[in-house]
Amino acid sequence: MALVTGAGRGIGRSAALLLARRGARVMAVARTAAALESLAAEEPSIAWHAVSLDGESGCDEAITVTRERLGPIAIVVNNAGVGSADDREIWNQTAEGFRATMALNLEAPFLLTRAASEDMRAAGWGRIVMVSSTSGQVGSPRNIAYTTSKHGLIGLMRATAQDVGTFGGTCNAVLPGWVYTEMAERSATRQMGRTGQTREAVWAERDAGYPRGRSLTADEIGETIAFLCSDAASGINGEAITVAAGGVW
Repeated sequence: MALVTGAGRGIGRSAALLLARRGARVMAVARTAAALESLAAEEPSIAWHAVSLDGESGCDEAITVTRERLGPIAIVVNNAGVGSADDREIWNQTAEGFRATMALNLEAPFLLTRAASEDMRAAGWGRIVMVSSTSGQVGSPRNIAYTTSKHGLIGLMRATAQDVGTFGGTCNAVLPGWVYTEMAERSATRQMGRTGQTREAVWAERDAGYPRGRSLTADEIGETIAFLCSDAASGINGEAITVAAGGVW
């Protein structure tokens, strides 16, 4: 049984579809019911539940509903998150904004992983994937909360891997570069406002960072996630895997 967060769109949607089509029973979680309804219409085998994960009660609800409807949790894809569109320079970054990013990008994966790992330990098998970012490896301007959260997510992954590895579980992270998603579009809008660039110019600048001349698709990230959730990836544990098509960061 797989719990996929942020499954309404983008990378989470792709991961949920791929896992379901490869035989997993999937619970898709996101804030927006309409997006989840659309996902289930595309793949009727997927169960879904709309809830915000930016607090402990929402995370508890996601775990409880998943267990009640599908049973013990064997796979967790921690993909739900907020991007950097509202980040500022360190001297302008609000404490409220920083805490809000940490709540969804870092605390929620901790809470969900802590709960689901109990099921995995009892079963003697489990797969956990954290969706971090290339921002989990390098810093960039006006990106305080997002960069901090994505670095922290890699630390959470590495420590968790040591614990779940004792019973045959794995925990890894994928680190996407620029991906054509709504989250990336929001940061593009911020850049347009700051620099006066057109949307086309922003994406051309991003695409130029890749040898092939384009950014990533959600399915390219989803395929990596699905592999890490499989038996074939049993030897991969504690790894931060960059999925950026050779881009330089």
